[in-house]
Amino acid sequence: MENVLEISDLNVSFALHNSEVHAVRDLNFSLRAGETLAVVGESGSGKSQSFLSIMGLLARNGRATGSAKMGDVELVGMPPRQLDKYRGKDIAMIFQDPMTSLNPSLKIKRQLSEVLVKHQNYDEKKALKEAIEMLERVGIPSPERRANAYPHELSGGMRQRVMIAMALLCRPKILIADEPTTALDVTVQAQMLDLFRSLTKDFGTALVMITHNLGVVAGVADRMMVMYGGRAVETGHVDDLFYDPRHPYTLGLLSSTPNPAERAKRLTPIEGLPPSLEHLPKGCAFNPRCKFRFEKCFEERPPLEPFGEAERKKACFYEGQLLAEERSA
Repeated sequence: MENVLEISDLNVSFALHNSEVHAVRDLNFSLRAGETLAVVGESGSGKSQSFLSIMGLLARNGRATGSAKMGDVELVGMPPRQLDKYRGKDIAMIFQDPMTSLNPSLKIKRQLSEVLVKHQNYDEKKALKEAIEMLERVGIPSPERRANAYPHELSGGMRQRVMIAMALLCRPKILIADEPTTALDVTVQAQMLDLFRSLTKDFGTALVMITHNLGVVAGVADRMMVMYGGRAVETGHVDDLFYDPRHPYTLGLLSSTPNPAERAKRLTPIEGLPPSLEHLPKGCAFNPRCKFRFEKCFEERPPLEPFGEAERKKACFYEGQLLAEERSA
């Protein structure tokens, strides 16, 4: 299966008054057509900034270096006007809060149809017809009536579906969803995840799901990338990471996630707080919170390296099977 996105040595930094903060360091990964990649980590781990940099949407004091290739097209460093040819058409992003992402003064039909008018050169009538069909496709009842509404007249779940419809109108190769189920109730979350599964299958779109909710990841993603302190610390197939995590941070995330099959089990939180990106500890950034740390972890930063089979990588010096050792402790 071909790669639709190749990220190489991506770094993102922000200039402050007297210093520079590195939000993302040395990020490398690929994304295949039709697959779903979950990017997981706590707030401040660099998840969103990685993809905002690819989309050319960093804050003014932000700077990205490295490479993000969509086919033969290099996205990093591309001028905004040139990026506009690809944003929305070949690569689209669903933002965390649809209420602030949609224009409150424009009706839904206007916001959807202008995407097709701009990128596909449709006339208004054809664009509106296509927009209404997409609203129906993403599960919005009475799509003609909803298209004539303003964003504040729709529920949170409806607005999220509108954002998905908008992102999919041009059949993008890559769809980035930033915390797509945040602030939605459990029933609507389940509906949204079913929608993502069907859309990636029907359209062949590669989906990146940025989240801190491992419950969301389990039923949707093919592969997972765990980030901590601005770096990728473990990558691999979702089942491998869930059943045999090899980085203590991945284990910590799993142990602090409720499991309906183990209701009696007490959740184990990750002790301590995420590190300040301005003052990362020496050695492994996770060492202040790690139960498996040893002397080398305080002196050297472990590189993200392959191990075993099935395209797995980890950035950890510890060689044991963490889940088995945790259960036997």
